[in-house]
Amino acid sequence: MSLLAMPTVNDWGENVFKLTSMGLVSVAVLIALFVIVAIILRPKKSGNIKAMATTQLVFSAAAMALAIVTAEIKFTRLPMGGSITLFSMLFIVLIGYWYGLKAGLMTGFAYGLLQFLMDPVFYSPIQLLIDYPLAFGALGLSGLFSEKKNGLLKGYILGVIGRYIFAYISGIAFFGHYAPKDTPVALYSLTYNATYILPEAIATIIIISIPAVSKAMNYVRGKATYSSWNSRQMATK
Repeated sequence: MSLLAMPTVNDWGENVFKLTSMGLVSVAVLIALFVIVAIILRPKKSGNIKAMATTQLVFSAAAMALAIVTAEIKFTRLPMGGSITLFSMLFIVLIGYWYGLKAGLMTGFAYGLLQFLMDPVFYSPIQLLIDYPLAFGALGLSGLFSEKKNGLLKGYILGVIGRYIFAYISGIAFFGHYAPKDTPVALYSLTYNATYILPEAIATIIIISIPAVSKAMNYVRGKATYSSWNSRQMATK
């Protein structure tokens, strides 16, 4: 691991790893590969394939950029990681909603690694995998409802549940020693992760349930998928 990461000590005196320059480049390459695969795995529809691929790349990049920006707008930051942000999860959920499950998962993996690059310190490769590509990749599960009535709402709920499950697992496996005395590790992880994921999720659900916002989301989806067909279909279901 010495080529990709080197041992160091975090603010709490724990032994951790930090990416080297080669490690940073390797993760950046992985991010690019995931984005490329997401475009390749998009639903195949008739029309200008090159234009649709370009549109997906542009909209996905814009959604990821908005997710990064809003993730930095934190209303609450918990001491051991996790924060309530300005709807940052929604922008990754949108990609699965627009382009389907496979593209959503791949782009979610890419975003998770992008989040990791913001602070490239980790306890172990498994912890890195669970907390970043898997946890944020789970937001792409929204793609399961991309063609369903109220698909964005259902997809968002499923994506957030997926992220919460991975955060819960990580809390038990890697951060259980922070649980207060006499508090079961499973209960600690359950409540700790709920304190920052649930408030943001509830606020987002309220916002996207507003009819005017829902209509606007359908309009954006029509543009993102290079067709007004989807908007008409969703409106008639």
